[in-house]
Amino acid sequence: MTGVADRIAGAPISWGVCEVPGWGHQLTAERVLTEMAEAGLRATEFGPDGFLPEDPHERRSLLKEYQLLAVGGFVPAVLHEPGHDPWPAVAEALAGFTAAGADLLVLAAATGSDGYDSRPVLDVEGWRLLFQNLDRIRARAVGLGIRTCLHPHVGTMIETGEEVERLLESSDTPLCLDTGHLLIGGGDPASLASRAADRIVHTHLKDVDAALAERVRAGELTYYDAVRAGMYRPLGGGDADIAGVVSALEGNEYQGWYVLEQDTVLAAEPAPGAGPAADVRACVAYLEGLA
Repeated sequence: MTGVADRIAGAPISWGVCEVPGWGHQLTAERVLTEMAEAGLRATEFGPDGFLPEDPHERRSLLKEYQLLAVGGFVPAVLHEPGHDPWPAVAEALAGFTAAGADLLVLAAATGSDGYDSRPVLDVEGWRLLFQNLDRIRARAVGLGIRTCLHPHVGTMIETGEEVERLLESSDTPLCLDTGHLLIGGGDPASLASRAADRIVHTHLKDVDAALAERVRAGELTYYDAVRAGMYRPLGGGDADIAGVVSALEGNEYQGWYVLEQDTVLAAEPAPGAGPAADVRACVAYLEGLA
């Protein structure tokens, strides 16, 4: 078994790099990867289309230059709409995974709209179709050498603690445990880590300002505005039980990555070593302290 410190990865969203149009100032890959390496991260998720080179061999070479392994990537897909086949778009996204050295699809059940501020309500047939497509994608991805996990995410079709339970009951697809999105959706990350450790193959660690999260749940604040207001905190600086999550997972011999993912919105280019880089270094120090 490898220790926690050997399994700390990053994600470009911690540097404000996001797939949502108009999200904020977007940093270059060179700056983000440099600061990831300087923070001691061992690997990274790919980030949105266009962030890293499209050619998988160039992508792998670039990550190697910064001594970073490729974990895989976050891929939103519409799974619930009748007459829509999500597989071609997912397959296109997966085309470069293996060649780039990655083997994990972090799938989200997208609404079909840009952003994460609203979502439709599914009926029974919508849920059936969602889980059918989810399991079909997972089976097909295996044939490409790719593992799949479902990422509960604010503003997607699987967001709340209740919806996560529905997933656990209705599908065999493993989970990406995102401590921030689960807490914002009204779930209990530490409890889920204890109860469903055998279903968790990937972890996104976020700490959260519970007061801002409550305003998002109540509809008083959009997700985007809450992120811009600093809803996500460096690990140990918010209200999520990060220590409880890590303890529960490690106690159940979890060997997946801990991806530091504090979503942020940048208004401008931060000074060297400031902004996201400082927050990520604080997260690394906190997690290494738990280890």
